[in-house]
Amino acid sequence: MTTPRIVVTGIGASSPLGGTAPESWTALLDGVSGARALEHDWVAEYELPVTFAAEAAVRPDTVLERPIAKRLDPASQFALVAAREAWADAGEPDVEPERLGVDFATGIGGVWTLLDAWDTLRESGPRRVMPMTVPMLMPNAAAAAVSMHLGARAYARTVASACASSTESIVNALEHLRLGLADVVIAGGAESAVHPITVAAFASMQALSRRNEDPEHASRPYSVDRDGFVMGEGAAALVLEREDHARARGAKIYAVVAGGGVTADSHHITAPEPEGLGASRAVRLALESGGLDVADVTHINAHATSTPTGDIAEYRALLSVFGDRVHDIPVSATKASTGHLLGGTGALEALFTVLALQERVAPPTINLTTQDPDIPLRVSSDALPLDGTDHVAITNSFGFGGHNAVAAFTAV
Repeated sequence: MTTPRIVVTGIGASSPLGGTAPESWTALLDGVSGARALEHDWVAEYELPVTFAAEAAVRPDTVLERPIAKRLDPASQFALVAAREAWADAGEPDVEPERLGVDFATGIGGVWTLLDAWDTLRESGPRRVMPMTVPMLMPNAAAAAVSMHLGARAYARTVASACASSTESIVNALEHLRLGLADVVIAGGAESAVHPITVAAFASMQALSRRNEDPEHASRPYSVDRDGFVMGEGAAALVLEREDHARARGAKIYAVVAGGGVTADSHHITAPEPEGLGASRAVRLALESGGLDVADVTHINAHATSTPTGDIAEYRALLSVFGDRVHDIPVSATKASTGHLLGGTGALEALFTVLALQERVAPPTINLTTQDPDIPLRVSSDALPLDGTDHVAITNSFGFGGHNAVAAFTAV
């Protein structure tokens, strides 16, 4: 049986760079940074050692109708905003509910709802805790909200694989579509965890940049002076469907989802396997599942969190897959602009990868002043044209727990 081609027909995003996918993409190409000082009383109240993050450019509760927003945690609000944009962008496909699926990921889930409820319990007692607390804090709340909004009944699934979550959701969606379990799937991820406890916790483990005086330049993938990641928030969504289904309804097609690979390091709860062995297997699996060769790849959207150990482990993984050719492939490290959206980051970077293929341009990597000589990748502070027509791109996502997920896309 011939494996059906799966294509991307709709995109949506709410990110630190913009309230929509086009706004986010334009700001990315313009070299904008989404990082800024946090203007919340709790920064000083808790004497947080990190006082900045890449908060979303547009608050989701200003976009959604009030009755809807008040019943959703901010993470689910972001998910619904991005999903609605992607669905509209795809032309609102006419698909039977039983053939429409949702695969929406998160790394942490409704942390604001959970901790606000804890504060309410301590200060006012159990009678004041909202009845909707559990439905709002549960990790699958975003997938449920998107499913109910669209009437999707094929399935509604949630992946929680830390920072690999939403790339894994895209791979899951690809597999479901190839197996004929759905005709259309909306896949993505969301996170809203810029909260005092998460900022304090990530700072405690020395994972965050401490450049409090210069937030816009704090995320510095591949720089010799990188000192940690910048927390981000938001969501991104992609509408995936079988190519024959898309063409039958005259849909525009952004790119082909060619393959995906998911592996585990089984090494350490937070540190990547130093040689990137699990990561390199995920890259190879993504290419193999799409019938692609390493020589086909012309662009890489790297995980590149700006941590000292993570960036070099990813480089070693890429070097083991591509050999010296990796030094000639245009690489984009877009977290330099967006910060790290945790469970939502893979979907946003997949969206950027799709647009890079469509517009034949590798987005710039900002804040790279002196590149680490141990990571001699082809990274540019300016957008790089992708010449020619036959392009293949991969996007990498790796998460705490040793989760690795890679998606491969081809241009149309």
